[in-house]
Amino acid sequence: MKISARNQFKGVVCGVTVGVVNVEVQIRLKGGEIIVASITKESTEALDIKEGIEVVALVKAPQIIIATDLGGYRLSARNQLQGTITKVKVGVVNSEIDITLSGGDLVAATVTNDSVENLGLKEGQSAIAIFKAGSVILAVE
Repeated sequence: MKISARNQFKGVVCGVTVGVVNVEVQIRLKGGEIIVASITKESTEALDIKEGIEVVALVKAPQIIIATDLGGYRLSARNQLQGTITKVKVGVVNSEIDITLSGGDLVAATVTNDSVENLGLKEGQSAIAIFKAGSVILAVE
């Protein structure tokens, strides 16, 4: 499969909660981190999503928000992955930030250069990659 989404997380479904319209799917990554996806019941059935199967969770880099300190705030975004910044690639307007998680998975985010400056983002710094469950697309083989 070739796809433009920079973030392609392979994992195992470890939880499925069925609602009236949507289904919440929890995916455990190799490092133990959990990604939550919110997909329709139709998609769940079409992909035959159930606990124990392997899936790929896809998230476009512009959907990732980076935080260095939440300052005690709690967020509605279900996915908050802690890691270390391993690359800062500055462009003309935007920058690409790579955050490596404890299990080795890589989160790529595209943020403005102003955000890089305001947050003081640099390699080796701890950061949190944040994205909503509705931003996650699931794929199965």
